[in-house]
Amino acid sequence: MANPIEFLTQVRAEANKVTWPSRRETLITTALVLVMVILASIFFVSVDQALRLIVTFVLSLAH
Repeated sequence: MANPIEFLTQVRAEANKVTWPSRRETLITTALVLVMVILASIFFVSVDQALRLIVTFVLSLAH
């Protein structure tokens, strides 16, 4: 096992090799993720409500 100082030096060297996204890229990506989450939630709520209505209707026929 390497000593802690050598390990941290290696971690820093690897972190310097990473191509980090710009602030603009990060904001755009975050906005797109939020939009997709909202669209997916609207879709699933709609499907859930439609299924609820169908099941309620089918069950009301039994009475």
